[in-house]
Formats: sequence, structure tokens, C-alpha cells
Amino acid sequence: MPSHYIDDWIARFLAERPVRANSLIITVYGDMIAVHGGTVWLGSFIRLVQPLGLNERMVRTSVFRLIKEKWLIAEQSGRRSYYSLTALGRRRFEHAYRRIYDAPQSDWNGEWQLVLTGGALPPGQRDALRKELLWDGFGNIAPGVLAHPSPNTDTLMEILEDCDARDKVVVMQARALATAAGKALQQLVHECWGLATIAADYERFIERFRPLLRAMRNARALDPQHCFVLRTLLMHEFRRVQLRDPQLPQQLLSARWPGHTARALCRDIYVLTQAGAARHLMAVLETAQGPLPEAAPHFYTRFGGLG
Repeated sequence: MPSHYIDDWIARFLAERPVRANSLIITVYGDMIAVHGGTVWLGSFIRLVQPLGLNERMVRTSVFRLIKEKWLIAEQSGRRSYYSLTALGRRRFEHAYRRIYDAPQSDWNGEWQLVLTGGALPPGQRDALRKELLWDGFGNIAPGVLAHPSPNTDTLMEILEDCDARDKVVVMQARALATAAGKALQQLVHECWGLATIAADYERFIERFRPLLRAMRNARALDPQHCFVLRTLLMHEFRRVQLRDPQLPQQLLSARWPGHTARALCRDIYVLTQAGAARHLMAVLETAQGPLPEAAPHFYTRFGGLG
């Protein structure tokens, strides 16, 4: 039966692809809890993630680390601890998930945005800024020079603000001359962003999740807990690949870029699981005010509309 296939698929996935507790908790908070108010009782969260192979000790240890890394903040109410995203954690999620849920830019005017990190930044601060920019899809095209052909300027300014670097770097716009671009530009892009590796990871994602989509479409009904687990593993795996994808304009990609197929596959599974996953969240998670609130309206605009 399809449900047996899904049980086997989940068990096989968790055996073959062990997940780090910290990263998995970030996936659950970012994809689900953030749009349902953002705060939950730790005891209910521990119950929620048990089917993903996380026990109470693992969750408590990981939550403590995420607090130290300024992703989460704790609030005590009686004998219960409630955990929320910090303001910095929310901004990090917004930067990342904007790239995941929004369609990549289709039109490109040939302009590049450059960030020049000179001597005004201390080494530690420069490394932190570089890490944030790379996470946002910039590429290190030369020492001290990061570039992106289709960045979100508001996101860039937020990153510079968070890293206290707004007045310590130079941000410029540039355009490649048609007579001096061509193959050299494409080679630079492929080498700088490691597109061959990203493409191979997308292909593996497609190979792993395409049979699951067929099984879900053939199922008479989908168990809500299955929906939660599948949506979590789906987004955890897609996030791993997609956040390394700089979402370059089509003009700089190969004609059969697998990222497009992977995104469509991810959306189809997401749509099939979102209602059941929401029911499971509402049944398991608790807040200081009682049950988890309904998802915020903007949730339904993900992937072009969940309708």
C-alpha cells in the first residue's frame, strides 16, 4: 500500500541521510513554526520531532546551541519553557526562504552588483560578512570582491547592517561589455559558483523525491504525521542544495539546468503535504496561549501560491 511505501521511504531516507539536529530544528522553525506565530512550548516541540529520529536529549542540546548562536530565545512561564526565533533569526530565515519560495528572476539586464571588502573591515568581521554574502548567493570572483548578477538590494543592505559593515565596504554596479564577455564570463560563473556540483546535487534530489511524488499521488489519503515528516525532509534536503544555488539568470545557465525541475518537484510535494502537515502541527504543538495559531496569510503565497 502507498502508506507502507511512504513508511519505508522515510526509514530509508533517515538511514541513508542522517540529519544534524541543529539543522533540522532550523528547518522546522523556518518552514513551519515561523508562520504559526513563531513560539512553541519545548515539550510539544520534542514530541513533534520524535518521528524524525530526534530524542529529548538531542533536542535540548541543539536548542541550547541555537540560543548561543542567536537563532532562538527562551522565555519561562511557570515550569514550561517557550522558544521563539530571535529578531536576527527571523531576518536570517527571511533572507534564506525568500530565495527558496520565490521564483528566480527571469529577466536580466546584464548588470552585476559588486561588494568590495577592503582594509576597513577587521579580519573577523570581514569573514563574517563574506559568509553571509556567500549564503545569500554572492560569489567570490576575486580577492576581496564578491559579485551577484541579480541580487536583492534590500537584503544586501540588511546584511551589511547586521554585520556593521555598511560604511566599511564599497558597493558598486557593473556591466560586462558584450565584446569581452561570452565564453570567458560563462566559465568564470561556472567555476566561481561551482555550478557542476550544484547541478549534480539537484539531479540527486530529483532522483530521490520523484518516486515519492508518484506514491503520494497514488495514495487514497495522506496521514498528517507523514505529511509533516515528508515536508520537513523535503525542505531540509531542498534547502541544502538551493541555498548553495546563487539563482543566476537563465542567460548564465545551461539550457537544461536541473534546478528548474527540482523546484517544480519540490513545489508539487509541498502542495500535497501542506494541509496535512498543518493539521499535525496544530494537534501537537502548544503555545503559552494554548493551541498553535493558524498560518499567517503570506504563507499561502509560497511557490507562487499554494491555493
